[in-house]
Amino acid sequence: MSEKSKNESDAVGLEKGIERLETRRDSKEERRVAGELKGQRARGWTERLLTRTLSGVVYVVLIVACIWGGTYSTAGLLAAMGWVCCSEFFRITRMAGRRPSEIIGLVAAIAFPIAAALAGTRMVFCLMCVLLIAIAIWYVLNPRANMADAAMSVFGPLYTSVTLSCIALIRTGNDGLEGAIITLVVIGSVWVEDSFAYLVGSAIGKHKMAPRTSPNKSWEGFFGGLVGAVAVWVVAALFHVGGLSVPLGLACGFVEGLVAVMGDLFESRIKRSVGVKDSGNLLPGHGGLLDRTDSMLFGGVVAYFVLLLGGIV
Repeated sequence: MSEKSKNESDAVGLEKGIERLETRRDSKEERRVAGELKGQRARGWTERLLTRTLSGVVYVVLIVACIWGGTYSTAGLLAAMGWVCCSEFFRITRMAGRRPSEIIGLVAAIAFPIAAALAGTRMVFCLMCVLLIAIAIWYVLNPRANMADAAMSVFGPLYTSVTLSCIALIRTGNDGLEGAIITLVVIGSVWVEDSFAYLVGSAIGKHKMAPRTSPNKSWEGFFGGLVGAVAVWVVAALFHVGGLSVPLGLACGFVEGLVAVMGDLFESRIKRSVGVKDSGNLLPGHGGLLDRTDSMLFGGVVAYFVLLLGGIV
C-alpha cells in the first residue's frame, strides 16, 4: 500500500472513530442531562456524603462543647435550638394555612430552656401560664385569627422548646462533670439509636413500620436502634455515671428509645400533612434542625422523668 493510500485509510478510520464517539455521546445525552450517568451518580453521592458528614460533625461538636461548658452554655444552646425548631414548625403550619403568633411563640421558645436552667420547673410552669394568657389576649385582639391559629401558637413552643427544657433540667441536676456526661448519654443514646436503626434497616429491613408516615422505617431498624439506645445506657450504668444502676439504665434506654421513635414519626406525620420533605435547610445534607432533633425532643422528656423517679436528677 502506498503512503498516500495509507494516510487516506487512517483519515477515514479517524473520522469513523470520531463519528462513533459522537454517536455514543449523543445516545447518553438524555441520561447526562438527567444526571443518571455512573460518574455523575458517584460524584453526587460523594458530595452528599461529605456535606452530610461535615454538617453533622459541626452539629455534634457544638452540642458536646456547650453541654461540657456548663449550665449557662447549655441553656444558651437549647434556647437557640428551641428558637430555630419553633421557627421551622411555624413555617410548616403556615404552609397548612395557619397564622400563628410567631413573635409570642418564638419569645417563649427562647425563654423556656433558660428558665429551666436558671430557675427550675416552677419557672417553666409559670412561663407556660404566661404563654397561654398572652396567646389568649392576642386571639381576642386579632379578629383574623381563628382557634387553630391560637392552638398552634401555644403548641409550637411547647412541642419544640418545653421538651428541650427537660434536657436543661438534667444538666442543671448536676453542674459538674457527671452532669455533663449523663446529659450527653441522654442525647448520645438518641444519636446511636438513629445510626443503628439506619444501618440495620438498610441491611436487613423488610417489614415496613409506618409505610404511610415514614416509608423508609422498618421494624428491623426499629429493634436495631432500640438495642443501640439500651447499650449506651447500660455502658453508662456499668461505669456508675451519676450513680446510675444497671436496672435504671435498662429502663432509661428502653423507654427513651421507644418514645424517641414516636418523636420521629410524629414530626414525619406533620411534614407529610403539608407535603414537605424537610422542615428547613439549616443543616446541609440533613434538612432542618427540627428534622435532627425530633427524636431528642420526646426522648429527652421521658429520660428526664425516669432519671427523676430514679433519684439521679
